[in-house]
Amino acid sequence: HQFFEILPPDWQEEIVPFWDDYKDLSCIYILENNDVIIGGGIVFSKCPPDLLYYEEEANAWFNQNYQYLGYIWIAEDMRNQNLGSFWLNKLKELNPKQNYWLLIEEEHLHRFYQKNDFILTQSIEHKESVEWLYTYKAPSL
Repeated sequence: HQFFEILPPDWQEEIVPFWDDYKDLSCIYILENNDVIIGGGIVFSKCPPDLLYYEEEANAWFNQNYQYLGYIWIAEDMRNQNLGSFWLNKLKELNPKQNYWLLIEEEHLHRFYQKNDFILTQSIEHKESVEWLYTYKAPSL
């Protein structure tokens, strides 16, 4: 639960009350510095609570062997040190055959995910805003 404490309060509200329903089908991967959690994210194998509006489409991705990456966060004082890329690369190394998908709401993140081998796959309109779905397909070994 220490990972949740570094997340923004609105993210905590989205996941913490529901975590018991997800913990057996999800995995939190963290980054630590001197035993202090400085970042991480959650890998989901079922639709997370904040995406239930997209559940049918999400299940289609899960059925194609994709897992969802959510709540990816690096502590603000640790940003601009390539830690987000480091986290993604370690995740890919740990699970070299795994495909991933994620949604972003902030345009400035496009370049970050593209440089980390994610492909813009779809735009989704939700609550009068746009979200972008990115996918990562593991290379054939």
